[in-house]
Amino acid sequence: MKIEEIIEKMRQSGLESLFVLKPENIAYVTGFKPSSASVLIITDEPLLFSTKLDMETAKTQSCVPVEEFKSIKKLKKKFKENLKGNMGIENSMTIKTYKEMCEDFKTIPNEIIERLRMSKSKSEIKNIKGAIKIAEDSFIKADPSQFSGSEDELAAKLEYNMRKAGSVQTPFETIVASGPRSSLPHASSSSQKLETPLIIDWGALYQNYASDITRSIIKNKKEEEILSILLDAQKEAIKLIKPGIKAAHVDNVVRGVIEEYGYGEYFIHSTGHGVGLEVHEKPSLSAKSDEKLEKGMVVTVEPGIYLEGKIGLRVEDMVLIKNRAKILTNLPRKSFFNNA
Repeated sequence: MKIEEIIEKMRQSGLESLFVLKPENIAYVTGFKPSSASVLIITDEPLLFSTKLDMETAKTQSCVPVEEFKSIKKLKKKFKENLKGNMGIENSMTIKTYKEMCEDFKTIPNEIIERLRMSKSKSEIKNIKGAIKIAEDSFIKADPSQFSGSEDELAAKLEYNMRKAGSVQTPFETIVASGPRSSLPHASSSSQKLETPLIIDWGALYQNYASDITRSIIKNKKEEEILSILLDAQKEAIKLIKPGIKAAHVDNVVRGVIEEYGYGEYFIHSTGHGVGLEVHEKPSLSAKSDEKLEKGMVVTVEPGIYLEGKIGLRVEDMVLIKNRAKILTNLPRKSFFNNA
């Protein structure tokens, strides 16, 4: 069904073939996520080229016929003999790959697969829910509000729990940042002993699909005041989200709430992003986005306030867009740091 839809979109774009390299796009189309160099060519008869390293798994998992990827030279020769007309290429293709593979073809950059990936099927939503459950259960077991070790130790504990629960890896580096380091939105964890406030941004993988959650653990009145602002902004966004709403408008509303409280300049990233086979994918809930929200999209809503060198707080939940936003994440959004 996906392939038929892709081929129809190709025809509408005047493409005779589609050259796919991105592992997540290959996984979306074929059901197989490569661990080494692979090339998917989509025509009326799609074909996946995989190295020997992946051949056994590819033949088992791919819904598309598989041939061995022996060399770029041989693959290019096969393309020249069999592919005519316009070839679609991914926007993410590197210049080096383009020069090696595509210079002899008339190519048109496109985002056909990425755009189809934005709206999730029932099975994709089930996998995302599986990734959320692993992440949340692992968080509860780690019990960060009672944890007495370092940032590194908490990150390791959380990742261990997720691996044990079935997440073969994490979709991104687990963020554990506390005290003054919490003002760094993408801080790596450190050997520093946990302080307050504490930001934890983590996620799991289930059947190649990701989750992405952030919780801030607080202790004093000032931290509670800022977290309440973020929860207010997040609530307004979730109330607003539905099919047809502009992604940029959601960002604007969240920014407006935070500005009303006098913290506008301290919200330094976008409101959210799509999550699926990648932890950051379309759509983007940002001021620069020209996208409209659609049924089936799964997005994060993650307002944050960061006072440089002092404190930072963020709350991030995942929502599914149906007739309105359905919150998929379940953990409490306000927790207090109980470690003496």
